[in-house]
Amino acid sequence: MPRQSAVAIRPMLDSDWPAVQRIYAEGIATGHATFESEAPGWEQFNASRLPRHRLVAETADGAILGWAAVSPVSARPAYSGVVEHSVYVAAEARGLGMGAKLLQALADSTERDGIWTIQASVFPENEASLKLHLANGYVEVGRRHRIARMAHGPLTGRWRDTVLIERRSPAI
Repeated sequence: MPRQSAVAIRPMLDSDWPAVQRIYAEGIATGHATFESEAPGWEQFNASRLPRHRLVAETADGAILGWAAVSPVSARPAYSGVVEHSVYVAAEARGLGMGAKLLQALADSTERDGIWTIQASVFPENEASLKLHLANGYVEVGRRHRIARMAHGPLTGRWRDTVLIERRSPAI
């Protein structure tokens, strides 16, 4: 099992997509990561995420253990500094600090480009993700009750709540 210190955070390359997609699918399979029922193809992922803010956690031997990326929340100029993020960690690397390293690197990356708010919606049942975010500068700003119906996993057909969290840059 990899140690946290043996992992480097670097920009995501197109060639990382098979590992990124596999990790995305692992998260989806838990039923507590996203409303999506399957990982998108590369074209859809590439078109929806900002290229300068896609990161992977990689071991010294080249294994990808996690990824993070952001999408704009709006095309309106007033919201140009607000993004929504996704952070996924491979099943074998959960609890080893990959998520924290990715969140910090994502904060650094977005701040360099003048992005002042990173937001996300997390299922309240995903306690590990909520704890990770709250420990890394995010705050809970609200709860969306019965926002959408689950289409896959153990809660198929049930209406789900999400907790809206955000990190406001202290530098911008």
